[in-house]
Amino acid sequence: MPNYTAEIESTYDRIKDFCKRTPLIFSTTFSNHTNNNIFLKLENFQKTGSFKIRGAMNKIQKLDKSEVRNGIITASAGNHGQAIAYASKLMGYKSYVVVPQGTPINKMVAIESYGAEIIVAGKTYDEAYDYAMKLKDKKGLVFIPAYDDFDVIYGQGTIGLEIMEQCPDVDIIVVPVGGGGLISGIAAFCKSINPRIRIIGVQSSAFHSMYTSFKAGKIEYSPVASLTIADGIAVKRPGIKTFSIIKEMVDDIVLVNDDQIANAILLLMERAKIVVEGAGASSLAAVLNLNYFKKLREKNIVCILSGGNIDVNLINRIITKGLIESGRILKFSTELLDVPGALLEVLEILKNNDANIISIDHNRNKLDIPYKEAEVIIEVETRNQKHIERILEALKSYNIKVIK
Repeated sequence: MPNYTAEIESTYDRIKDFCKRTPLIFSTTFSNHTNNNIFLKLENFQKTGSFKIRGAMNKIQKLDKSEVRNGIITASAGNHGQAIAYASKLMGYKSYVVVPQGTPINKMVAIESYGAEIIVAGKTYDEAYDYAMKLKDKKGLVFIPAYDDFDVIYGQGTIGLEIMEQCPDVDIIVVPVGGGGLISGIAAFCKSINPRIRIIGVQSSAFHSMYTSFKAGKIEYSPVASLTIADGIAVKRPGIKTFSIIKEMVDDIVLVNDDQIANAILLLMERAKIVVEGAGASSLAAVLNLNYFKKLREKNIVCILSGGNIDVNLINRIITKGLIESGRILKFSTELLDVPGALLEVLEILKNNDANIISIDHNRNKLDIPYKEAEVIIEVETRNQKHIERILEALKSYNIKVIK
């Protein structure tokens, strides 16, 4: 068995001039909400916007220059590709990044900005990986895995080293899991220092290969249920090297769904003023929603916010959906007589019930409503679900039919 502590400490010395020592902050809001002491490890503040630069930088620095004469290739859902492109550019190497279809545009633009050539292939990370391996042989390139490589694992493990210095009394570390590079590195270091620390992994319920493998005690591939906003951990095939560490040193792996992740993204923006991507928010989503954590009290819990490279369009959708679900936006339609004053009556009711109007769409040409009527779609700003119920009751009392 490798000496994980020594390997990760030497890795830290090797990469520290190229990577940030990211902050670990205490969150009063989330601590009060959970009755525990919640700390956030801000890898979204890392260079290239995620923890991936740590492993990429370590691996590339250890390559022999003669190996890399034709360049470097990797497969990535986005963040690893950015890290490889950035590290390759620093070291003067040509790089190629194979990404699956649907990779967020912001991540592809960032990869290209660091000088890599992007190749789009396959619908999932695993299909992109298979294509990259074919190109590796064809072009004589060096392939750098996203997670299943000990040098990459040691690089990600430097996060564990920082946590042990920043919060030596940590009880639980909650880590997003895709292929397992991040959690295996953190577990390898932290368990070597303090075996009593609990390491909990979090996967998307849409991509749960490591969860399934962990529960089965052997590597199993999971079929893809659907797309997920946590694209950074959307991996069908666990790593062999990472799984060997995980099954020995990780205490449990849990699942969260997209709605829970989206709500965590929104809460981090609103309460902590921090922007993270879906994968990065999965750790907090687990702590806020799962019974596994709700029964805990006064524990020092570190949530790894693994990345911040979120698509701006996705942020807009998350905010809108989150506001609707939390009762802060009400959108409804109704059918009114197409006569002067009909809409004014509705607006008076909304005004008297303190609803702030966001938008009104008045459509008198809809084909499936009676003549001399019009469809009106109204969106209003509200305070909470009770406020919405009061507004709906007021409309009902005036015989105004509401369709939500």
